[in-house]
Amino acid sequence: MLKRIYIVVLVMSLVVLASCGANNEAETPNEVNIAVLTGPSALGSLWLMDAAENGETQNIYNINVLGAPVEIPPLIAQGAVDIAAVPTNMASVLYNQTDGAISVLALSTMGVLHVIDSTNSVHSIEDLRGQTVHLAPPGAAPEFALNYVLRQNGLEPGVDVFLEFHAEPPQIGALLAQGAAEIALLPEPFATTVVAQNDNLRYALDLTEEWGRVQTESALVMTAIIVRNEFLEENRVAVDVFMAEFEQSINFANNNVAEAAELAVSYGIIPNPNIAAMAIPRSNQVFVIGEQMQRYLSGYLAVLFDQAPASIGGSMPSEDFYFVD
Repeated sequence: MLKRIYIVVLVMSLVVLASCGANNEAETPNEVNIAVLTGPSALGSLWLMDAAENGETQNIYNINVLGAPVEIPPLIAQGAVDIAAVPTNMASVLYNQTDGAISVLALSTMGVLHVIDSTNSVHSIEDLRGQTVHLAPPGAAPEFALNYVLRQNGLEPGVDVFLEFHAEPPQIGALLAQGAAEIALLPEPFATTVVAQNDNLRYALDLTEEWGRVQTESALVMTAIIVRNEFLEENRVAVDVFMAEFEQSINFANNNVAEAAELAVSYGIIPNPNIAAMAIPRSNQVFVIGEQMQRYLSGYLAVLFDQAPASIGGSMPSEDFYFVD
């Protein structure tokens, strides 16, 4: 009898040990490879980068800060990146070019475009009539967004408002400093940088606000958080954890500007902490998910599609483009 009791106890002990081992295995942190871009899209990831480096996140994050959007698609195709912050139109292009291999999880920045003025004459969109606006680059989201806002206000680009294009925003900053340009459309943090360095420059218009005046069904959304669907299907828990931790990171940037500014400098996003502290509140860090994300993004992509279908990959994405849980 004692022998039978001993065997039963031994078996139960082995079951408990096996169960503990299974739980430990289930709780093993997931490794997630993430790419963000230098500029506004990286600002919302500052807490996540710092916490991951200090081992304070549930997942293990390998976060790469890249210099140009064109660097991301090959990494997605190779499976080297699981989640990425990309321009919203690039998300659509990737979806179309990969037969729907990616989905949008969230929107992380609204509009970051500002009209900068040295003439002190621009106080409304109508004040741009007859003016030349410098912007960069041609054939990209800033041009399409400005064109839409101008037309919705009865101004035709190239006729009522003249657009002069440059390769990169820093070139425009130099022209403004030299007095060779008077009005420009610049993204953050370039806008803050040039205004901080020149007393003759001022923020004239926030293009996000101007978009909102003429469009209520969508929003000027600049950055999307995308995921490879294969990774999502195989690592759903890891993605859910990422979403919670990324939302915490966005909140950190918005609620702890001074600390976020220091991190922006330490991670090489913005070189000057004072500029970073001014740029972060103007960078519209958000965490928009679900049906609101779909409504904002689909409306924005429709505006781009009407102007240049190629800018979003030739066609509007299908419903499965939007991760609406």
